[in-house]
Amino acid sequence: MYIAMNRFRVNQGREEVFEEMWRKRESLLDEVPGFREFHLLRGPSDEECTLYASHSTWDSQEAFVAWTESEAFRLAHAHARSPEGTLQGHPRFEGFETVLS
Repeated sequence: MYIAMNRFRVNQGREEVFEEMWRKRESLLDEVPGFREFHLLRGPSDEECTLYASHSTWDSQEAFVAWTESEAFRLAHAHARSPEGTLQGHPRFEGFETVLS
């Protein structure tokens, strides 16, 4: 199993805008071979921002990479930009292979 995560630092006061963008997003993930599940996670806040992570689970790293090179990926990300002022910088990708389960 492979877990792919993007970490987002969302500016204070922009959390609802960010969450709504994800609620309305058409991900097309359910049609992708090897996809298992997706979660948007909200983490701690400080005086500047709130931490979020997009968390997707895959059968393998190869399945995830195949999705990133697919038409479904391109379509899902075509209109996925956060409104200006929402994020503190670019998201940070982290990928993990399951060692124990």
